[in-house]
Amino acid sequence: MTNEQHLTRLSGSSPPAGPAALRRANLSLVLRELRDHTSLSRADIADATGLHRATVSNLMAELLDRRLVRELGVEHAGAVGRPRRAVALHGAHVGALGMEINVDYIAVHGTDLSGRVLVERRVVFDAMGSRPDSAVRRLGLVAKESVEAMARAGAVPAGIAVAVPGLVDVARGVVTLAPNLYWQDLPLADQLSAMLGPLRVPVRVDNDANLAALAEFTSGVAAGTPDLVYLTGEVGVGGGIISGGKLLRGADGFSGEVGHLRVDPNGDQCGCGRIGCWETKVGLAALVRAAMPEQAYGLPGMPVPDPGERVADIARGLASGDRRMMQAVAQVGQWLGLGGSIVANLFNPRVIVIGGYFASLAEWLLPHAQDELQRLVMAAPAAQCRFVASTLGFGAASRGAASMVVSQIIDDPTTIMDSLPRPSAY
Repeated sequence: MTNEQHLTRLSGSSPPAGPAALRRANLSLVLRELRDHTSLSRADIADATGLHRATVSNLMAELLDRRLVRELGVEHAGAVGRPRRAVALHGAHVGALGMEINVDYIAVHGTDLSGRVLVERRVVFDAMGSRPDSAVRRLGLVAKESVEAMARAGAVPAGIAVAVPGLVDVARGVVTLAPNLYWQDLPLADQLSAMLGPLRVPVRVDNDANLAALAEFTSGVAAGTPDLVYLTGEVGVGGGIISGGKLLRGADGFSGEVGHLRVDPNGDQCGCGRIGCWETKVGLAALVRAAMPEQAYGLPGMPVPDPGERVADIARGLASGDRRMMQAVAQVGQWLGLGGSIVANLFNPRVIVIGGYFASLAEWLLPHAQDELQRLVMAAPAAQCRFVASTLGFGAASRGAASMVVSQIIDDPTTIMDSLPRPSAY
């Protein structure tokens, strides 16, 4: 198979035109192979990609010069045959910073190109109770602190991605609507870039559930499952949809707003202004109101005081058999299953991964949710859809954001290679 035929087979389209485009595609092809394996020889890469060995050697020389790969040593393939020098993905000086701003916290996950974690933290912050400009300033300060921490580890971020609970115009980096943050038409990418000033790091913005779904698909409990849905479990509820191994965005990039499915026309008013949204039934505020009425304040969708403590209190109550809490969790679990059945009927996922507080209380929530799901899914039991609890914790979206930056670098390594200073020696 020729190189051009191989690229056509991978992409399903005609090969890229021009030597620069072909070089970019070939560099990406090599890096993808190295990302998916601990180490490979040049001959292994040539066999896997269909590239000529001389082409692989030239590409490898360029990647070594830019320190995006490193040589590990000599490998022997069996008792006979020429020794092969193994190479591995490196890029310890190339960073990827993922961030999430949500109702009551800012999360950070920074890695280098090979996935080494350089910074990971969660900062308590009342974003819902802050003005948008104040929230962006706080986000910018956390970003600067994180960039400095990555620099101390020897890595310069090649990009920053920010996860937001709402509708995002990804192309422009504008938060179109984030009802639980009271944000509308906020040019977050431009504002954050301005705050970072001389760092000149590209900033992208995306929906939190989309990025968490990517994290689950690449490294979560259902990693590699080509059809899955991820549900956030916060004050708001969002969904990220992986279909056929790819993130499903929709015509305008606004798919996954499952928290605003209308499930009860006679229900409570949601933070979005509508009546009976799914998140008014299964969001954290709904659970706290039912399980701990003395701790609940305001209307559905309003801030929950000390949410982490409230979830821990509920978990302790459930473990001790508290009747009110058991009833509250059963009720929320049934609504979770009802909404999950709508998602399952629409997208036919194999798995619905639940995150946030859902995952923290999965032991008690999931039996009720799974029973309702099986009762209401039209194709059951043939559909074989099941709920599973995320193991990534509240950092799923920031982890997915960092992973997206890494993927963008690997998709087009020339964007980072052409901007990096060429080392005097390797």
